[in-house]
Amino acid sequence: MTGWVPVAAGVGSGLVGGFYVAFSAVVIPALRRRPAEEATATMVAINEAAVRAPFMVLFFGTAAACGATTVGAMIDPRTDSLLRVAGSAAYLAGWASTLAVNVPLNNRLARNGAVQWLGYQQSWARANHVRALLSIAGAAGLLLSTRP
Repeated sequence: MTGWVPVAAGVGSGLVGGFYVAFSAVVIPALRRRPAEEATATMVAINEAAVRAPFMVLFFGTAAACGATTVGAMIDPRTDSLLRVAGSAAYLAGWASTLAVNVPLNNRLARNGAVQWLGYQQSWARANHVRALLSIAGAAGLLLSTRP
């Protein structure tokens, strides 16, 4: 598959990865310096805001573009299919990690409040680092595979 879909998948993966890096570099360290009740309330509010457009369009749209890119790379042997499939797989692994780890942690934090904060932020931050690296690796693979 040539054209805009692999580019969109790569750009989307980079944007999502950048969003995650911002959390690792700025948001979580700032919240760690706040009292647990305040940090919890802020993180719950952030999580509620994240499940709206434009992030959801970017998050799920990039996953769809990665899926389409993978199918296209398997069908068209003229593409740099290995790099495209690897890039798509990296983003999708980070996407799946979000759904399997970060979202359940967010839901538990919203239910249990500040009593969960210490364990939450440690587990959440580790998973966030992983999904950031996977998303950025996905962007690199996808965008390198679209070079002329």
